[in-house]
Amino acid sequence: MLSQQPHFDKRGETVAQNHPATPRRYLHEVDLMRIIFIGGVLLNHTTTAFASRLVATSNSHLVLEMTHLMLHFTRMGFMFMSGLVLVLNYYHRDPHWWHFWRKRYLSVGVPYVGWNTIILLVVTLGAGKAIDWAAYWAHLGNAVQYGNEYYMYYILVTFQLYLIFPLLVGLFKRFPDRHLAILGFSVVIQFLLLIWLKYWFPQLDRSNWWYLFRYYGNNVLVYQVYFVAGAFVAIHYDDVDAWIQAHHRLLGWTTLVLALGTIGLYFGDQNVLHLSLGATQSVHQPYIMVYDLFMIAFVFWLGRQYAHAREHGLPVFLDQSIKALAKVSFGLYLVQTLPLLVLDGALTQIHLPAWALLALLPVGYAWVLGGSFAIAWFCYRVPPFGALIGRPQWHPWKGVHAYVQNHVKTHPTITAGDKSETH
Repeated sequence: MLSQQPHFDKRGETVAQNHPATPRRYLHEVDLMRIIFIGGVLLNHTTTAFASRLVATSNSHLVLEMTHLMLHFTRMGFMFMSGLVLVLNYYHRDPHWWHFWRKRYLSVGVPYVGWNTIILLVVTLGAGKAIDWAAYWAHLGNAVQYGNEYYMYYILVTFQLYLIFPLLVGLFKRFPDRHLAILGFSVVIQFLLLIWLKYWFPQLDRSNWWYLFRYYGNNVLVYQVYFVAGAFVAIHYDDVDAWIQAHHRLLGWTTLVLALGTIGLYFGDQNVLHLSLGATQSVHQPYIMVYDLFMIAFVFWLGRQYAHAREHGLPVFLDQSIKALAKVSFGLYLVQTLPLLVLDGALTQIHLPAWALLALLPVGYAWVLGGSFAIAWFCYRVPPFGALIGRPQWHPWKGVHAYVQNHVKTHPTITAGDKSETH
């Protein structure tokens, strides 16, 4: 049987399980994991913007297309982080679930509605036409209901996760000696589901299906293995950490091979199965699940190297930069559409050979990352805009509060901070 997650004192040392008031240990590795995943998401969307402006028959366009799947682990990394951080924060509590739902739906719901409203307004004004308010509100209602605009699908999935989260916690608590079996069963079910989604689902008539089954990419159940894996790691954190440290070389080389294998998957889907480009680049494929799980484990190891380096003279500037990016990583996700819109507009005005345009990709990525950080950091530092990135600086009943310090409460467990949204 795997050991349960231990408790730690202020020095990070193990203490007795029955200690009455043990402060929790902050997991610095989670900060770097958040940055890698959100950085990959922004790079993924930046490459999409460049690919849309490249001549479809050019070699530069082919390079972006065939390497696109390498970056898709970031979406599943977000899902894993959500399960990890939520379970770290709540598994050893006995929360009142109504309070949990109220807190979580407000902290994520306000940014969700807020940025849908703001971005749609910017897009509407950018079109240079008078605003038809009836059409605007109808469009906004559709976007909020379905999460199908501005990469907001993840928030819709998060809403579903919050709803079933008590069941996930209850499952692991109900079978304390069967956690490996739960994880193994989850992996098998996910693999079989993805086989069905890739090879049989497209042939079905789905016109009368419920939205979350018709557009399964917005359905929480399609990502269940990553939430379960996050929960498993949270509960058995030190055991998993030790296993990954012992096998990190194998994990690293396997991840590299699987990453290169996504190129073979691309050509196989295109030239053997003759799938559409959308189906070829779908994250919902059995091979991609295997690649994603290995990549998440390797990113976990990278995070642990960062945590270790902090204790052995990591440059202050680098450490502060990582902390700053991690604090607003959810904000980067929410606001990314704004700099992406500017980038897309700029690319339409640039007339260069395909290879020269591709060479500008690092510049475009720097713009998207820097612009997203500037907007998110402004919200983080200036009240009351923190509510737009899930970090409010005030409370409707308590006024200006310690939320500015991330409103972290002490309880006896390992923690990654009080934000599940950064994923």
